Amino acid sequence: MSTDPLLEIKDLRVHFRVYGGLLRVLDGVDFVVHSGEKVGLVGETGCGKTTTMKSILRILPMPPGEIAAGEVWFRGTDILRMGQNELREVRGKGISMIFQDPTAALNPVFTVGQQLGAVIKHSASNGRRGRRDVSSRSLAALQEVALADPERLLKSCPVQLSGGMRQRVCIAMALATEPELLIADEPGTSLDVTIQDQVLRLLHNLAIEKNTSIVLITHTLGVVRELTDRVYVMYAGTMVESAPTKTLFENPLFPYTRGLMQSVPRLSGGGVAEGSPGRIPNYRDPPAGCRFHPRCPHVMDICRQEKPPAYTVGEGHQVTCFLYRG
Repeated sequence: MSTDPLLEIKDLRVHFRVYGGLLRVLDGVDFVVHSGEKVGLVGETGCGKTTTMKSILRILPMPPGEIAAGEVWFRGTDILRMGQNELREVRGKGISMIFQDPTAALNPVFTVGQQLGAVIKHSASNGRRGRRDVSSRSLAALQEVALADPERLLKSCPVQLSGGMRQRVCIAMALATEPELLIADEPGTSLDVTIQDQVLRLLHNLAIEKNTSIVLITHTLGVVRELTDRVYVMYAGTMVESAPTKTLFENPLFPYTRGLMQSVPRLSGGGVAEGSPGRIPNYRDPPAGCRFHPRCPHVMDICRQEKPPAYTVGEGHQVTCFLYRG
């Protein structure tokens, strides 16, 4: 794994202008992925994980969305300042994304073969591939995600497939481009546990064999522990903790991270964990200071007034909490 960042997000701030006000969703996000690294991004629904990743590819709907500040560096170039031609080169060949909702990601009026073929042609180095080459690569892509009878599926429209099959087609489209960075937004959605395990193993092998970097967005902490090298914990549009995966699971420090860990069901029983009582704040009027302070059992006066910086508490371990200011 290279020590040079492949992707680096600096102080990213994203707002949404909606009826009744301005939603300040991302509030200074910092995020780094190195070549060949598998990074997990966890946090409860609505915390800004997908918004962060869509900002990288500049596929947020604008309006109502707007990138208020920040930088997104990929291979030494700021994506937010790229022209459309440069951006098209990055999408697919540089960065590819598995979307959480396969129904929205696939066009219902084109066959799977037409959509998959278009992606493969776009990823070709010279922009051209023969029909047989595209067809064979399309078949191989569907076989890689354990889809039976791929010849028939290439001629089918998405509406003729089940939800799980559509999800695997989306995964095949993302992998077919052989990207340097793969963003996987809940790749196990709609899949049964057997196929989900096959897909996760495929992602793992991809990272090892082709040195592909992976950002895995998920609610399943067990998957993060098994697959990733490093983890970011996100809360209400802010990164509250980051650490090597083993370190985070052995020694979670931020109170919200501890709540997430306590919420994982245990085979030994012990009742239902409380986790972190409360909910994500309203982005139209987020709390001042640390956004977690209304739910935090260790809240101090400074937490209500100032946003905490990221404190380094160990090798590769950072936490944005005044409890660790030393």
